Amino acid sequence: MTELAQAAGLDLVFSQRSKRLLSDLFHQRQQILKMTCMENPVDYSQQKIPSLLWYLESLPPTYHVDEQNIMKHLSGDGSILQSPSATASAYLRTGSSKCLEYLEFLVQKCPNGAVPAEYPLDEELIKLCLVDHVQRLGLAEHFEEEIEDILKLVYKNLRKQDLEPANRRLVAAKLYKDALAFRLLRMQGHDVKPSCFCWFLQHADTLEYIEQNCEQLTSVLYNVYRATDVMFRREYELEEARAFSRKLLEKSISFSCKDDDLVIFPGLHKLIKHELTLPWITRLDQLDQRMWIEENKISPLWIGKASFYRLFHLQHEKMVQLANENYKLRQSVYAKELEQLKRWSKESGLREIGFGREKTAYCYFAVAASSCLPRDSVVRLIVAKIAILITVADDFYDVEGSTRELKILTKAIQRWNGENLTGHSKIIFDALCDLVMDIARKYNHQREGSKFLKGIRDIWQETFGAWMVERTWSDTGYRASLDEYLDIGMISIGAHTIILPACCFLSQDYPIEKLKPDNYGKITKLFMSAARLLNDTQSYQKEQIDGKMNMVLLHLDENPNAKIDGSVAYVKGILEEKTKEFLEIVLMDDGPEEIPKSCKHFHLSCMKVFHMFFNSTNLFDSEEELLNDIKKAVYIPPDLDSQISDLYLPPPPEKEEILQISARWDVNTTQHFLHGIGKESAV
Repeated sequence: MTELAQAAGLDLVFSQRSKRLLSDLFHQRQQILKMTCMENPVDYSQQKIPSLLWYLESLPPTYHVDEQNIMKHLSGDGSILQSPSATASAYLRTGSSKCLEYLEFLVQKCPNGAVPAEYPLDEELIKLCLVDHVQRLGLAEHFEEEIEDILKLVYKNLRKQDLEPANRRLVAAKLYKDALAFRLLRMQGHDVKPSCFCWFLQHADTLEYIEQNCEQLTSVLYNVYRATDVMFRREYELEEARAFSRKLLEKSISFSCKDDDLVIFPGLHKLIKHELTLPWITRLDQLDQRMWIEENKISPLWIGKASFYRLFHLQHEKMVQLANENYKLRQSVYAKELEQLKRWSKESGLREIGFGREKTAYCYFAVAASSCLPRDSVVRLIVAKIAILITVADDFYDVEGSTRELKILTKAIQRWNGENLTGHSKIIFDALCDLVMDIARKYNHQREGSKFLKGIRDIWQETFGAWMVERTWSDTGYRASLDEYLDIGMISIGAHTIILPACCFLSQDYPIEKLKPDNYGKITKLFMSAARLLNDTQSYQKEQIDGKMNMVLLHLDENPNAKIDGSVAYVKGILEEKTKEFLEIVLMDDGPEEIPKSCKHFHLSCMKVFHMFFNSTNLFDSEEELLNDIKKAVYIPPDLDSQISDLYLPPPPEKEEILQISARWDVNTTQHFLHGIGKESAV
C-alpha cells in the first residue's frame, strides 16, 4: 500500500518509529525475495516458507510472477490458497474469470464491506475461539448449555479429523485449533488424549519449521503451552510439548523485548509473560478474567495473513462491556460480603484476640476470587469463616497456648462442651460452636440435617486432635516418619474442614457419608495432602527456627547426605504427581469417584488457592503482598481506558447503552451469538 501510494504521487508523512518499522519490513521482504530466487524460483510448493503466491498482492512490481504459474496454482474455488487479497491481485494480473467468480461471491457473502484474511473460514475453530473468549471474560456461567453443545459437537468430530495437516501452510491453523480444542474439551470433562494435538512432536521437519518461524507463531505456541496446563500422570507427550513451547515463547519474548517497534500486539506479549511467570494452577479465576477484559478489546488469536486473525469485529467490544458490567456486579456483592465478614470476625472475638495472623480479607478474597459460586451463595461466607477460625486456632496451638491449655481445649472439643473454658480457649470454642450451629441451621432445610451436623463436628474434632498431636511432637522432640507425619499433617492443614461442608451446600447429591473421617474420598485426600506439601515447601525455614516438624526437614533428616534444595525438590516432586492425579479425577467425567461436577470444580478452586498462597513464597503469612490483588478483585473495577490502541475499536458505549446491552442479552441473542454464528458475523 505504501508503494502504491508513492507511485500515485501521494506525499506520505511518517513518524520516525514508523519509518524504522517500514525500513525493516522492506529489508526483510528483499531478503525473502532474494532467498526464494536462489533456492527455487518456480516450484513454490516445495518452499520451506509459505508460498509467495499467498502474498501476491504485497510483491513489488519489479518481482515477476509468471501468469501461467499463477493459473497453475489456482484452487478449485478460483482462489490463490483461499486468500482474497492474493486472489484480487491474481485477477488484476491475469483477468481470470475463476478469480473473479471467487471475489464476487465474497462480496455477496460479506456485505458489511470487510472480508476475512482467508476464506472459507473454519467455523468450528470460530466457535472454539468464541467459547474460549466467553470463558476467559468470566461469562461462561451465563452460557453453560451453549458451550456444552458446541464442545459436544467438536468432540464428536474430533475422531473424524486427520491428526496432522496435509501441507505446512496449514500447520499454524491446525495446531492452534487442536491445542485449543484439547484444553477446552478436557476442562469440560471429555476424554481426549494428548496425541490429538501433540502430532507435531513426531515430525522433525514440522518442529524445525515451528522453531524457524516461532516469532510468527507466537500465539500458536501460547495455546500449545496453555493446553499442557491440564496434564495428567504419565502424559509424557504433554511434558515434551510444554518444554518445547516454553523454550520458543521465551525466545519470542526475548526477541520482542530487543525492539519494541516489532511488537504488533503488546497485550499478547503481556499475556505470555504472565503465563510463563505464574502457572495456571496458581492463578485465581477472578483476576485472570479481569486481565483478559483489560488487555483484550481485540482478540489475539494467531498471526494470520499479515495480521492477527480477528473474529469479533461486530460484537466484540460489546462483549467486553458486558463482561465489565458482570465483573462489577460481582464486586458489589463481594464488597458487601467482606464487610459482613469483618463484622462477624470482630463480634466473635477472633479479630481482636490479640495474637496470631489476622486474615479476614485474605480468606474471603481466596474463596471469592477463585470460583464462580452463585451470587447469592452462602458458601463464600461459610468457607471464609471456617478459614479464619482455622488460622486463629492453628496459631493458638502453634504459638500462644500452653500445653495445659491446649489439652483442656482439645478435650472440650472432643466432648463438644465448653464448660470451664476461659480466655482464648473460650473465645475459640464459642466461635466454633456458634459457627457450626449456624452452618447446620442453614443446611437444615435439606435432607439428613442431623447427619450433617455430626459430620461437621467429627471433622473439627479430628482437626483439633491433629493439632494436639503436632504440639505434643514438638514438646517431646519426637521425630515422626515421613508417612506418619503426612497422615497427621494432611489433617492439621485444615483443608478438608473448609471444603467438605461447602460441597454439601453446592449439591444435594453430595453424599453425607463423605464427611466421615474414614470416608473422605480420594479427591479430598489428594487435596488435603497437596495442601500440606505446598505449605511445607514454603515454611520449612521458619519451622526449623521454631523447632516444628516439616516434610522438607524430615526428608533432610532421613537423608544426611542430601542438601536442602534436594529435599525441597523431593517434596515438590511428590506434590506434582499428586496434583496431576487430582486433576485427572476432577476433569474426567468417568473418574473413580461419582461426585457432582460442581463439587469437583470447587475442589479445584480450593486447590488453586493453596497453590497461589504457596507457589514461590508464603503469601498467606505476608502482611501486604496480596492487598493490591484484593483491591482488584473486590473494589477497583476493570480499567477499560488503558487499552492497547484506540485504532482498533470505536469509542466505548455510554452507560445507558451498556445497560440496554445487558437488558437485551436474552435467550434469542445467546442462540444467535453462539449457535447461529456464521461467516458474516465472524469476519
